[in-house]
Amino acid sequence: MSCYRNTRARRGGPAELNMAPLIDMVFLLLIFFLVTSSFVREAGVDVRRPEAATAVDVQAETLVVAITAEGTLHVDHTRADLRSVRPLVARFLAATPGGAVVVAADEAAPAGQVVRVLDQCRLAGARNLAVAARRPE
Repeated sequence: MSCYRNTRARRGGPAELNMAPLIDMVFLLLIFFLVTSSFVREAGVDVRRPEAATAVDVQAETLVVAITAEGTLHVDHTRADLRSVRPLVARFLAATPGGAVVVAADEAAPAGQVVRVLDQCRLAGARNLAVAARRPE
């Protein structure tokens, strides 16, 4: 115990707390949570989804394929045609195993276009496939 008193007396002041390791740990945790978090992907175009009383939220990471009222397609913020939907969905599913594909069709979109897009998604290997809807207010 006398050694403790002597070393404290030689320093001549109260003990200091070094904050640098604490700040480093906070930054490492911040980077970890940013890297491991998933972000919501939007279609890149405004689509007026139809209402459905049984609409539920999808929890898996999703790829949104949007169909406008005019029948144009948008995949991941870029305009696409029907021939490019299948390879884009296949690439997404290869990068994200267990990911979901959501077709967000405007309620005025041609039904034939919606069916063709759903068919291309299934041919690309999408097993977790949904059509976007909104809950009634």
